[in-house]
Amino acid sequence: MPRPDDDHTGARIREQRRLARLTQRELSDRIPYSLSLLNQVECGARPASAGLVKAVAEALKVDASRLTGPVSVASLSPDRLAALVVPIREALDAYDLGPHPQLTGVRPASVLIEAADEACRQVRATHLRAAAKALPALIVELTHTASTAPTTTVWQALASAYRTAHDVALKLGYPDLSRVALDRMGWAADRASDPCIGAVQLYKRAILVRNSTSLRLIESGHGLLRGGTSRESLAVAGQLHLGAATVAARAGIPSAVETHIAAARELADQVGGEAGEVHWLSFGQVNVALHDLGAAITMRDHDGALVQARALKMPPSALTSRRARYMVDRALVEMETGHVDASLTYLVRARRAAPEQTRHLPGTRAAVRGLVHISRRPSDTLGSMARWVGL
Repeated sequence: MPRPDDDHTGARIREQRRLARLTQRELSDRIPYSLSLLNQVECGARPASAGLVKAVAEALKVDASRLTGPVSVASLSPDRLAALVVPIREALDAYDLGPHPQLTGVRPASVLIEAADEACRQVRATHLRAAAKALPALIVELTHTASTAPTTTVWQALASAYRTAHDVALKLGYPDLSRVALDRMGWAADRASDPCIGAVQLYKRAILVRNSTSLRLIESGHGLLRGGTSRESLAVAGQLHLGAATVAARAGIPSAVETHIAAARELADQVGGEAGEVHWLSFGQVNVALHDLGAAITMRDHDGALVQARALKMPPSALTSRRARYMVDRALVEMETGHVDASLTYLVRARRAAPEQTRHLPGTRAAVRGLVHISRRPSDTLGSMARWVGL
C-alpha cells in the first residue's frame, strides 16, 4: 500500500506534467521509467522513488521540492507522530515548577512574545509540524520567564502558547493532551488577569467537552466579559455565541442555533470586518457563516447546508485552516446530497491546500467513506484518498 506522502508526490507529478502540457506517454518518453509505472505513481498505486522524482524534475525543469512538497505531519507514522507530541506533553507537565534550574540562553521576553504569535500563525497556516516542533522550547522558556520576571504580556504569551498546544494536539488526534493544554491556558489567563483570554479558554472548553457542561462554560465566558464594548470584547462575545450555536446543534435544538447565530451576526456587524487580531479568532461574518453551515451539517440538514455552502464565498484573505475546513464541509454535503464528482473535487482541493489538517478532520473521513460506499467503481483519485485517510 502506498504511503500518504507518496500519494501526494504522485498527485504533484501529475499536476506539474499537466502544467507542462505533456501527456503521460510524452513524459515517460523523457525519463528512464515506463509509462505503466508513471501511471501507477500518479494515481497513487505505487510509491514514487527518489530516482523517479529526480528524473521527472529534470524532465519538467522544476525543483524536486515541487514534486515532493514539504514534509508534513500527515505523512508521519503513528510512532513518529507520537514522538513529535511527547516533548509538548513534557513541557506542559512542568507548568508549576518555577524557574528551570539548568536552562540557559533564554530568549528575551519580547522575542518569546513574538514567537508565541508565530506559533499561532503556523497553526492558522496549517503548518502543524512546524508549530509542534517550536512549542516545547517556547513553553519552557515562557514558563521560566513568567517565574523569574512576570509581566502581564509574558503571562498572555504563555496562555497563547498553551492555546496553540491545544490546537495542535486536537488537530493531530490527541484530545487528552488538548484538554491538559486548555487547563494550562486557563491557569496562565488567571495570572495575566485577562478576561478575554479567560473567555476564549472557556469557549474552547465548551467546544471540546461535548456534554451538558458546555452551555455553563459559555455562560461563564460571557460573565467574564461583563458586557464589554471594546472591539476585543465584542469579538470574543461573538465567538462565544458561535460556540453556543455549535452546542445547540449537537443537542438538536434549531431554535437555539438560530438565536445564537443571529446574536453573533449582530456582534460581527458591530466589530466591522474580520477581527483577525483578536486572539487569533478571526471573528466576522465569514466565520459566522461557517458556523451556521457547520450547525446545519451537525443537525443533518444536508439540503439546507448545501444551499449555504454553495452561497458562501470564501475571501482570498481567509486563513488556510478556515478554507480547508470549508472545503471539507462542502465535500461532505455534496456527498450527502449525491454529488459525487463535486464532493471529490473539494476533498482534493482541501488536501492540496492543507494536507496536515485535512487528513485529521472527521469530515474528511466521513466524506471519503460515503463516496466509497456510493461509488460502484471508485476512481483512482478516490482510491488514493481512501488510502490516505486510512480506509
